[in-house]
Amino acid sequence: MSDALIRYQAASLAAFQQLREGETRLGQVLRYADAVLPLAEALTAAKQQGCAFVLLGVPEDIGPRANLGQGGSELGWQAFIRKFINLQHNEFLDGSQILLLGELNCADLQQQSQNADVATLRSLCAEIDLRLEPVLLAIFSAGLTPIVIGGGHNNSLPLLSALAKSQQQAVNCINLDPHADFRLLEGRHSGNGFSYAKALGHLNHYLVMGLHELKNSASSLAQIKKAGVDLLSYQQLFVREQAPWPELLKLWLSQRDPQQVFGIELDTDAITGMPVSAYNSCGVSVQQAEHFVYLLASQAQSRYLHLAEAAPAQHPAGLAAGMNDAGQILTALVCAFLFGKGQSFGSDPT
Repeated sequence: MSDALIRYQAASLAAFQQLREGETRLGQVLRYADAVLPLAEALTAAKQQGCAFVLLGVPEDIGPRANLGQGGSELGWQAFIRKFINLQHNEFLDGSQILLLGELNCADLQQQSQNADVATLRSLCAEIDLRLEPVLLAIFSAGLTPIVIGGGHNNSLPLLSALAKSQQQAVNCINLDPHADFRLLEGRHSGNGFSYAKALGHLNHYLVMGLHELKNSASSLAQIKKAGVDLLSYQQLFVREQAPWPELLKLWLSQRDPQQVFGIELDTDAITGMPVSAYNSCGVSVQQAEHFVYLLASQAQSRYLHLAEAAPAQHPAGLAAGMNDAGQILTALVCAFLFGKGQSFGSDPT
């Protein structure tokens, strides 16, 4: 497991830290895992020192390309962390409870994926599963809450698998996404993380919010229905406005077992204008996405946040604009999660 994870220390991000006299930036107060201890022991020690959340990056774009999509999601984590560490540390956010663990080591797999055929890409995607799941299981087992950023939506599978194993039962999931990512079990890619999780017995109740009625094939919709997946479509919520979506989310949660935990998944291609592997001009606003995250984070049963598919290089104005926009939006979503969990100084979620 040690080779699969690149653990950060304070010096890892010094080049990106923007310091100013009289101010304290978030990167100056974040915690780091002990570089010598085995991962499980380092995470336990961090928990004992007051950490509650773990930031973990997955710098890969193999999953989206294995799904015949565009690359670029390997830079989502980098865009995020450069913005996040330069936020102000003040009364609104307590960075001392956040462990900046580091990133999954994907460099060799990324190298092997260059000019690879689909079969090879799907094999490499499965290798990412094998590397990521043990790291996540160690985080859950230590009683910490992971915030996973970067890479494709293929990484929903190791997240759900690790959470289910830590709970010793199948878990629930709510996903803001124009696509259900419930494609056939045809080899691993970003479009079948949830179908694999269901087939492997890790996923119980699954709600897709914002599913686009015209971006999912008839066969895919039939498979979703057969599997008992719940849908709140984009057209139902934002075009026909059949009901306020926050109330529908609360209703769905009220109908689930209150003891059963769930994960929060957000494919950033749900957001209008977000630089992603599947650019979307007709999606939810950043503010709606923030509220989605905040609302679910405020529920005690929520156990993780996963922000997938941000691809800065896909920005119409180029990479620099993409790094800026993706970084700002990912940072806003992470802060919404932390606010929902009550991580401002002395406050509680309501």
